[in-house]
Amino acid sequence: MEKTMAEEEPLLKEEDRNKKGGFRTLPFIIGNESVEKMATYGVMPNMTLYLIKEYHMEITTASNVLFMWSSATNFMPLVAALLADSFFGRFYTIGFGSIICFMGMILLWSTTIIPQAKPPPCSNNPICTSVAIPQLVLLCTSFVLISIGAGGIRSSSLAFGADQLENGEFKRKSNLKESYFTWYYASYTLSVLIALTCVVYIQDNVGWGVGFLVPALLMLIGVGSFFLASPFYVKLKCRSSLFTGLVQVVVASFNNRSLELSDGTSNCTWHCTSGSSLDCPSEKLRFLNKACVVRDPETDLTPDGRPKNPWRLCTVDQVEELKSTIKILPIWSTGMIMSINISQTSFPIIQASSMNRQITSNFTIPSASFNTITVISVILWIFLYDRIFLPLASRVTRRPFRISPKTRMGIGIFFSILAMIATSAVEGVRRSRHARSGGSQMSAMWLVPQYCLTGFAEASNVIAQNEFYFLEFPRSMSSVALTMNGIGMSLANLIASFLMNFVDWISKKGGKESWISSDINKGRYDYYYLVLAGLSVANMIYFLVCSSAYGPLKGEKKLEEEQGEVL
Repeated sequence: MEKTMAEEEPLLKEEDRNKKGGFRTLPFIIGNESVEKMATYGVMPNMTLYLIKEYHMEITTASNVLFMWSSATNFMPLVAALLADSFFGRFYTIGFGSIICFMGMILLWSTTIIPQAKPPPCSNNPICTSVAIPQLVLLCTSFVLISIGAGGIRSSSLAFGADQLENGEFKRKSNLKESYFTWYYASYTLSVLIALTCVVYIQDNVGWGVGFLVPALLMLIGVGSFFLASPFYVKLKCRSSLFTGLVQVVVASFNNRSLELSDGTSNCTWHCTSGSSLDCPSEKLRFLNKACVVRDPETDLTPDGRPKNPWRLCTVDQVEELKSTIKILPIWSTGMIMSINISQTSFPIIQASSMNRQITSNFTIPSASFNTITVISVILWIFLYDRIFLPLASRVTRRPFRISPKTRMGIGIFFSILAMIATSAVEGVRRSRHARSGGSQMSAMWLVPQYCLTGFAEASNVIAQNEFYFLEFPRSMSSVALTMNGIGMSLANLIASFLMNFVDWISKKGGKESWISSDINKGRYDYYYLVLAGLSVANMIYFLVCSSAYGPLKGEKKLEEEQGEVL
């Protein structure tokens, strides 16, 4: 039987394999990624303040560094997934990633204890010394190692855990995987909350040295626990990558560009995967159909029906997979634009730092810990939507009720517009009150609405995006959905960096103070967030156009007939 991609084959015989895997291995896999999340999410929020205070960077420079770091961290899981699928396998990808991430954390911690690793404090010099090139190289090397390591862990942990439930009695229990996914995402949320509260609090109140040592120790625990359970893991062989198959379609179409396609599909011989439901390609994007035309079976195919050169002949399934990806790209790009708003992490921390964060006489909320409001809002939105709204709507309509992924994506974009408007309004009030009262601080509790709206936007849009990808991609491409949001966030960080630099350049023309000044009271962050709000409004219009042009989702009419009303 001919297949587009070879299936994963176990390294172990069936009788040996049944002795491995199972739930006993999952705490080590989930625990390793959980401590990675605690470590990376623990150092990222306060990194803006660390770069400004310890490396004497301007807010724009620090933001650019963090945008690039975040972009690399979101993109590396895609690269690591390709390497895991094609070369190393999931176990070694996670293992190498854990070690590399630990090395990056140690290197970052070293910048806090080695005086020569960063510029001398400004208090000891009349003029602040800017960061030297070797010091910047050391810092960026730690960021690169953390990004590479996190990519290796995040790309394969979820799938590697699922591999452990694919043998023997575990494979026959369908509810085990559902339970596994639930605990996986629960651990993810808990890890982020711990990072944004406990780890950030240590950095603010104990110091950078201990604050960065804790994430390094967490990664050490993760590495040790992961390899400790190595004898019990089910380890599968790597397979050819799906992305390689998509690239092959593009190359094969180009190589066969001189081939003339007749009208209709009956006059051509198509190369089909044995057992596939597709026997001919669709008429959309017809030029890609040239990749699966068999011109001469004797020269194009081997005796067992495989293409002699997969870069000149692909299957109909491969062609349709690429078409599905191209069709989804416009709607995917609307989520990427919304991610620009979510990636604005540096400025809210500066904003919170300039406000009154004191709760009691002995406790002050760390600036970076306000991000926990976003995480809690995501959890609250999921609970309200899934456990209250849907059952109530179904009871009122007297039939199962659901909101389509496209509608929920639009709701998320709308919430992101409100979040940017709220952020601009609060900053405008804060700035004017500071100017009138001569430095009196406004309560940081005024930041809660904007963080809540950001959480609602993320919960509605990002979850709907994942559902949209799983629904629209062919079944063979379900793994692609796990990387689409990460790729979008990666590109969004690059666009956010460009946009911030453009606004900074335009606003300080003629010797004026930049809107994104390091002194928040001299800058106009409220104007900057109005720009983001305007961009979000344009994105909303773009989304409505793309959504209308896309048409109904696959199976949406069938779901409406079988399950009830779809909004």
